[in-house]
Amino acid sequence: MRKIIFALALAVAAASVALSVRADTFPSRTITLIVPFPPGGSTDVAARIMADKMSASLGQPVIVENVGGAGGSIAVARLARATPYGYTIDIGQWDTHVGLIIYNISFDLEKDFAPIGLMTVNPQLLIACKSFPVDSLKALVEWLKAHPGDAKFVNQNASGQLGALLLEKLTNTQVLIIPYRGAGPAMTDLMSGTVDLAVLQAAVSMPQMQAGTIKALANLSPMRSASLPDIPTSDEAGVPGYYLSGWFGLYAPKGTPPAIVTRLNTAMIKALAEPDVRRRFAELGLDIAAREQQTPEGLAQFQKAEMDKWWPIIKASGIRGE
Repeated sequence: MRKIIFALALAVAAASVALSVRADTFPSRTITLIVPFPPGGSTDVAARIMADKMSASLGQPVIVENVGGAGGSIAVARLARATPYGYTIDIGQWDTHVGLIIYNISFDLEKDFAPIGLMTVNPQLLIACKSFPVDSLKALVEWLKAHPGDAKFVNQNASGQLGALLLEKLTNTQVLIIPYRGAGPAMTDLMSGTVDLAVLQAAVSMPQMQAGTIKALANLSPMRSASLPDIPTSDEAGVPGYYLSGWFGLYAPKGTPPAIVTRLNTAMIKALAEPDVRRRFAELGLDIAAREQQTPEGLAQFQKAEMDKWWPIIKASGIRGE
């Protein structure tokens, strides 16, 4: 028995030393930043901007890997299983680190990840294809009442599905919900008029809005965005309380050494302070998070508040992932 106890003690000590060495030398090779959706969406765009800047700061490449499917749950499950040495991280958001409870997931959103920091708070927009015969949220509600079930509404992730169902509930209307694998493919079909409506982050919507190929009906936030001051809130546009959260943050697997989390957080904060990153994010309609929210503790507190707010609503609605 003494030999067994001694062997276990040695193993624990060796593991501790190994983690310490890894933390001291981190990073010594390429870091993978998982994007839980296909290329072309707002998550992908923001991740690539950050990966480029963080690579320079960390002294090692940060490569983006798109892992789409099942509303982002495939990618997040991969992060949960990853070895916690800081070489696999993901860009998380409401859909993947709050809204995933609508799916049958094999990991714990509260316990299986190490927050690195909150990057941005992102306006969620209700948008329509250019040819859709309304130009405001109020007019949309009137049209939906006259044409129940005719409007094709994109379901590209948890917030897309929740956006459609909340609109139905708040306005006593009905839409036809169309599943998509991500915002990129959904935007392509929205621009072509194959689908009519979507809830998408401003980062993926703004280039097409500026080009005139789609139109924004409302910002689904209590207040107007500094990046999008001309788009009315849902309260102003006639559907009070029609809110959906949007944000981006970085996560590592549970058990990642604090020194490695700190190293990644430092690189993230440095990137967010770069003038060209701030300009690019402003162009995409992304509002950079307050400095105190950019810490691991800040993201943890922010995410917990989002869970406390949205999980009761989601559970009461009976929404399940498609």
